[in-house]
Amino acid sequence: MLELLHIENIAVIEEADIRFRPGFNALTGETGAGKSIVIDAMGAVLGGRTSRELIRTGADKAFVSAEFSHVPADLPGLSENGVAPDEDGTLLLQREIFSDGKNACRANGRPITVAQLRQIGAELLNIHGQHDGTALLDEEQHGAYLDRFGRTESVLAAYRKEYEAMADLKAQIRALRMDEAEKARRMDSLRFQIDELERAELVPGEEEELTQRRNILRNGEKFMSALSGAEYCLFGDDSSAGAVNQLRDAEEAMGTIRTLGDDLAELYARLGQLRSEAYDLAETIRDKRAEFEFSPEELDAVESRADQLYRLKKKYGATVEEMLAYLDKCRAELGAMETADDTLLLLERNLKKAETAVRTAGAELTRVRKEAAKALEDRIQRELRDLDMKKIRFAIDFAEKEPAADGCDTIRFLMSANVGEDLRPIAKIASGGELARIMLALKNVLAEQESIGTLVFDEVDTGVSGRAAQKVAEKLAQVSRRKQVLCVTHLPQLAAMADTHFSVEKGEEKGRTFTHVVLLDREARKAELARITGGSQVTEALLESAGELLDAAEAYRKLI
Repeated sequence: MLELLHIENIAVIEEADIRFRPGFNALTGETGAGKSIVIDAMGAVLGGRTSRELIRTGADKAFVSAEFSHVPADLPGLSENGVAPDEDGTLLLQREIFSDGKNACRANGRPITVAQLRQIGAELLNIHGQHDGTALLDEEQHGAYLDRFGRTESVLAAYRKEYEAMADLKAQIRALRMDEAEKARRMDSLRFQIDELERAELVPGEEEELTQRRNILRNGEKFMSALSGAEYCLFGDDSSAGAVNQLRDAEEAMGTIRTLGDDLAELYARLGQLRSEAYDLAETIRDKRAEFEFSPEELDAVESRADQLYRLKKKYGATVEEMLAYLDKCRAELGAMETADDTLLLLERNLKKAETAVRTAGAELTRVRKEAAKALEDRIQRELRDLDMKKIRFAIDFAEKEPAADGCDTIRFLMSANVGEDLRPIAKIASGGELARIMLALKNVLAEQESIGTLVFDEVDTGVSGRAAQKVAEKLAQVSRRKQVLCVTHLPQLAAMADTHFSVEKGEEKGRTFTHVVLLDREARKAELARITGGSQVTEALLESAGELLDAAEAYRKLI
């Protein structure tokens, strides 16, 4: 149940706290006073779409919070989003809307996304707008209403699984049944690419080795000069001793005195180590120089291979490994196309089985839906009788169609407004007031199937008056004994029937427009009902009539 709605800087509402009560809560007020803003605030804190225009002029941000009570810990959407109500079942939803379009949302203090807020909010409160009745004109929505009532989720999911498998097979078959000329062109292209890549004889890692060898060959003279110079410094020649010989001479010189002290022995040993290391290094450099053979032909070959790899990379991949992977892909595609006829026969056999499975699953879905349709027809008919629409007949029509994602049925709601008239689509015969009452009946029936504790009706009484308005008021009062009901209305019958009555009032302070939400006592309710009934001319007769309306409503509430 929604206990408290707190609003800051939403349109003309600077700040407001609305403490709702169990049962039937009504909100009334002059046109333009801000009743719809209260509904917009509810939608915002439930994760609905908002815009920066919702923020009060001059404010940097808007803020809405909604406190709910008696929230079960296992409510869908809570645990999967890391949210839990307090031990007493309290859950606080909050949303800040900033002027730059950003949002900050929380559930019991835990930061969540707008999508998570919307998921949680959908399980707590349901808003039925004044335009919901027009949804009945969209026959594509009728099947969804029936599925909600019949709770066909599991059967529908089983059907969709079979349908998606069939759709996937059809897509594979369409791909294999491409135009023969297009298929021939594609196969020629694949063969050319495969041949070009195979002739290249690509080797993983060869590009790096090729780059290193090309750098050495391009700098051959410099390479040889450096190695020769290093070898001369280490080994010397016939006319000059190199570092190795000089280290040996130093070692022999120290050898004559190495026995005279430990420190001299250590110096002698270190000279020996240096000489050995220098000798090994010189031999390695000599081998490296001997191994190097430069020829213009090898450089040309290396350059040619590098150019070949560059051209191939531009067409088939950024690296040799990627080109080899592309080659494998081409081979697989060509193999599949060459064996397409065999594959096609297999897929077509599988498709027949899949179509049979879809028909079977579709038939089961239709059976479940038709059972639900009978129950829904009876329930809607009873609701319509309660709403003073005793002569209206309501029926749900089924027509077979080709399998689609939503089943094998075209589902339409039909009605007959007068005795003796044939059943026809709702869109063709229902008036605005009839649509509103049919939608109210449907919403009431669906609400019985759901765990949502609070229902909000935003001017759903549009087009309703007189006796029909009284019946709508009585129906909402009945619903409020099972669910908390919040209703924005212009009708005195609905406002009088409420257990709790708020007035949304607009005024001016310091050149700014402000909206306040006021809880009305009995005398204030009489005055408000008189205003709704007679406009600005509130007479004693209207006040007396309003009192009688409140008395009658109170008497009715005691009976339900």
